Amino acid sequence: MAIQPAADPAAPGPGPAAPPSPRLSPGVRRVFGFIAPVNLSIYLVVGAVPGVLLPLQVQGIDESNKAANLAVVVGVGAVAAMIASPVAGLLSDRTRSRFGRRGPWLLGGTLATGLALVGMGFANGVAQLVLAWTIVQIALNLVISPLTAVLPDRIPPAVRGSFATLSGVGLMFGALGGQILGVTFADDIRLGYLLLPGGMLVAIVLFLVFCPAPSSRDQENEPFSLTLFLKTFWVSPRRHPDFFWGFMSRLTLFTGYFLITGYQLYILQDHIGLGDDAVGKVALLGGISLAAVLVSTSFSGPLSDRLGRRKIFVIAAAATMGVAMLVPLFVPTLTGMIVFTVICGLGFGVYQAVDSALMSQVLPSADTFAKDLGVLNIAATLPQTIGPFLGGAVVVGFGYSALFPVGLVLALLGALSIVPIKSVR
Repeated sequence: MAIQPAADPAAPGPGPAAPPSPRLSPGVRRVFGFIAPVNLSIYLVVGAVPGVLLPLQVQGIDESNKAANLAVVVGVGAVAAMIASPVAGLLSDRTRSRFGRRGPWLLGGTLATGLALVGMGFANGVAQLVLAWTIVQIALNLVISPLTAVLPDRIPPAVRGSFATLSGVGLMFGALGGQILGVTFADDIRLGYLLLPGGMLVAIVLFLVFCPAPSSRDQENEPFSLTLFLKTFWVSPRRHPDFFWGFMSRLTLFTGYFLITGYQLYILQDHIGLGDDAVGKVALLGGISLAAVLVSTSFSGPLSDRLGRRKIFVIAAAATMGVAMLVPLFVPTLTGMIVFTVICGLGFGVYQAVDSALMSQVLPSADTFAKDLGVLNIAATLPQTIGPFLGGAVVVGFGYSALFPVGLVLALLGALSIVPIKSVR
């Protein structure tokens, strides 16, 4: 594209980490202040709905086929999200408005998410749930893809680790806290589907009011074409090998992660043997994981900035998550799940904080930040498709215990994929 990147130092292009900036502009400081609560509001929805409320809704429709039905609902929705993410990024990159490239999509996507969730509350069959959840996934990606571009758009490289830490705190506090909050709506799922997007709308509106982006009305876009659209889903691994390896790391690690967490409620119910008590234990594990993630996230991003190194943190984090999956394999009890949750949470917190900063430095072009991040987001959404189907096949063929060694192998592949990256230390 021919979009002219802003000349302001708060919006540099990707590149190697620079020395820490001595002073941030007031606008950048406000973005720092709002990113955690905004991510919190979004990922409360992401944590509560697929983590607790959707599985309960699926179970209430047909308990005997809950695992297979959940795989279908989540899998179809994840395919939609995988397609929507880079498309939303492309549209965001090309948007010309007085509110900047990202603002209209943040607000519109939030409103669409709320309406889709309210409709989802009235679904009483699997087909209706598939349709409603697919719309929710598309709408959420109209928010998430443009929001992820805020980091390379407006944050200097020298402090991106710290920014990613705050972003990761909000994300993980929402995703894991959403599981806890979701349990409180277990007896009134429709109320949860109403209140959760309401909080998201408030946070997004405040972000747009207090952290306005520069107008993009004068930007120049490459003429739209079918070729340009098809490129939305592609970044050349030959021309951009570091981006490719970062993509593969996320793809393999997240597949292993969703392989386990996507079936957490059913693992607790049927594998650990907790039955009806499993719902309450989801909240317990969510709180434990949240604490572990906050501990590791709080220091890893700033330490990565201080040392000027990213790769060692990401490799160690992915390997730690892999090792954690050995615990429930040998200790298939609630205690084993708690230990797994602590170790995996510590690793995921580091990965979430530092990998975001690493990937912001290997993006192919300043003109296509949101599109390229949308492609990268496929590595997070595709595992939501692969994970349930792979997990279902593993459970049917070998039982729940086999999920953990498969997850271990995938996590280790995620660690090894970081090694070939050359442009970032």
